[in-house]
Amino acid sequence: MALRHLAAAAAVTLLTATVCAAESRGPVTNLPLPRYVSMKAATGNVRRGPSLTHKIDWVFKRRGMPLEITAEYGHWRRVQDRDGAGGWVHYALLSGVRTVLVEEDMLTVHARPDTRAPVTAAFELGVVARLGECASDWCEISAGGYSGWAPKKKLWGVAPDELRE
Repeated sequence: MALRHLAAAAAVTLLTATVCAAESRGPVTNLPLPRYVSMKAATGNVRRGPSLTHKIDWVFKRRGMPLEITAEYGHWRRVQDRDGAGGWVHYALLSGVRTVLVEEDMLTVHARPDTRAPVTAAFELGVVARLGECASDWCEISAGGYSGWAPKKKLWGVAPDELRE
C-alpha cells in the first residue's frame, strides 16, 4: 500500500516537473503558464496531486483570492497563493476573473496612473480587489465600491510586465 502511494507521489512529481519544464503554455488549455486566476468558490480543497484520491493538505477559504496557476493536468490546476502555499485544485473552483491582493497597508489609489493625481481611496493590507486595466507600472483596482490606480509593484496577482486594457 505504501509503495503504491510512493509510486503515485513520484509520478506526480515527475508529471509536475515535465509540465513546468515542457513549455510555457498549459498542455490542457494552451493558456500561458504561469498565469493568474481567482477562487470562484467560497472554499476549495487543495490536494497533493491531481485527483480526488490524493490527500487534502488544506482548504482555501476566501472567495476571490488571487492564485497563480503553475501547472495543468486534466481537470486539475496546480496553484499557489501569495505566500507560495499551494497544491492541486479542481478547475471548477477557479475563475478567470482577475483579482489582486493589496500588499501595502493603507495603499492610496489615484484618479489616474500618476502620484500627483487626486487620491480616490485607501485600501488596507490584504484587501482583495478586482483588477482592471494595467499600464506599465500602474493598475486600476476596485473594491468595496471604491476604485483607482495603484502602483503595480504594491499588488500581488499581476505580472510585473503585464498590460491589460
